[in-house]
Amino acid sequence: MKKCVIALSFLLGAMNAHAIGNPNAPFGGEFKNNLGQAPTTLNPLSSSDAYASEVQSMIMEGLLTRNTDTREWEPALAKEWTISKDQKVFEFTLRDGVKWHDGKPLTIEDVKFSFDAIMDPKDKYKTSHLKPYYENIKSVEISGPNKIKFTVGTPYFNNFSVAAGLTVVPMHLYKNPSKEQEKVLNRTLVGTGPYMLKEFDRSKRILLTANPNWWGRSIPSMKGIHNFQTINLRFIQDSTIGIRSLENGEIDFLGLQPDEYQQKAVGPKWGKSVKKVKAENKQVTGYTFVGFNLTNPMFKSVKTREAMVHLFNRKNIIEKLFFNLSTPATGPLYPASDYADSSVKPIEFDPALALKKLNEDGWKDTDGDRILDKMIDGKKVKLSFTILEPLPDYVRYLTGFQQDAKKAGVDVQIKVVEWNAFIKLLDERKFEAVRLAWGGGDLDWDPKQIWHSDSIANSGSNFVSYSNPKVDKLIDESRVVMDKKVRITKLREVYRTIAADVPYIFLFSNKYRLYGHSERMGREKDAYTYGVGTDYWWIAK
Repeated sequence: MKKCVIALSFLLGAMNAHAIGNPNAPFGGEFKNNLGQAPTTLNPLSSSDAYASEVQSMIMEGLLTRNTDTREWEPALAKEWTISKDQKVFEFTLRDGVKWHDGKPLTIEDVKFSFDAIMDPKDKYKTSHLKPYYENIKSVEISGPNKIKFTVGTPYFNNFSVAAGLTVVPMHLYKNPSKEQEKVLNRTLVGTGPYMLKEFDRSKRILLTANPNWWGRSIPSMKGIHNFQTINLRFIQDSTIGIRSLENGEIDFLGLQPDEYQQKAVGPKWGKSVKKVKAENKQVTGYTFVGFNLTNPMFKSVKTREAMVHLFNRKNIIEKLFFNLSTPATGPLYPASDYADSSVKPIEFDPALALKKLNEDGWKDTDGDRILDKMIDGKKVKLSFTILEPLPDYVRYLTGFQQDAKKAGVDVQIKVVEWNAFIKLLDERKFEAVRLAWGGGDLDWDPKQIWHSDSIANSGSNFVSYSNPKVDKLIDESRVVMDKKVRITKLREVYRTIAADVPYIFLFSNKYRLYGHSERMGREKDAYTYGVGTDYWWIAK
């Protein structure tokens, strides 16, 4: 929101766009990137993984977009917008002449359908992960030939952001699809954005090509963004293969983990044909974790879960494998966030204390097989569980935990599961423990999607089934608080409470943006304020 305009409503438009990037950047060529995994589905309504989001960000568009340097809202599909003085009504005016990639015109009905699909009471479009953000909008109405009005029902600090950021989908493709059409929508994507989907080969790559009719091409302030003719997104999971692919010119960009940056991104080509970058900015950072299925009787006790954390030597991994380029996660958010409580300290590695807590919690080796057990609901249960892992490279970070747990009488198995199957098991809650990572999300934290008990059902993002009435109440209260300072106080209590409940082994959060790039890449800077900014790169040679 622009603070400089004070009136009965705020009127904003294209004249407020803050241009970044190089306006003289040449257009053309192929940008070869590593997506890492094939998305489970490309459907923008039902997809929830980061791989799909990255692809969709180049094909689909919202009403407004965030400036990567200032983080202020700027025009996208909407050319202007108003916010009522009481901040309960937002009206957006669509720009003229925008077309979907299949040639059909973008309509105001598409915008209304995109909201209605998310809020469908029967969850026909499988949007339970999105509903928490939009549930406070009372109505969305077409208010003119090219205008749409969002009316707030319940106050929520993020109401304008979710309205402005609504991903608009083509109603003519997504409304009431048949079963066969649903399958097609999982592997195709039609948007209005700067790139169009040309190919989706699950075994190899996703290929995008520039949209020649993208509305942004004719706007001076948009010069210098989306400069490639083609974007080739590979599915390289193995980090060693990824590094070699970058060195050999098969890809132009590769995000790096700390150990890859320090140990693998080395050799005669580095600093010459390929370069590595360690950048700092204000971009939100995610965190890695091992999550327990809290419906499993084995993990019902907080003391047992605490003991599991005491068996994970994070300090050793950070020092020896991450070269102190990461920091231990202490709770459900990256440590540098305003909402993370700095008084919460990492649970330290202490196998003796872990065993003590397990014994206090009733776990003993009663049959001499060196695995702890106890009676739960009249049945003898062994302290034995499997961690599902979607990335083979990450197994080595879990093996130390496996070995230390074994010494304490805890049997931990690690099972690598292909991504699509992994997501299915999460959705169906068919797991004992999982290793995964949450992306950064927004600067202004709203924990409801992941930590509220309302987000457990319908394959919601609270897949570990965490439920604490105190946390639910604090989340609900914080969402109606407009004063950020007051909201921070409430959400730090949420942070402390979740950390104390130990639903996850909170593992690591990276300190820097680490990546490698080929010498072909033209760039203005290593990173913008709120992102690396590959959208502004170009082919330099």
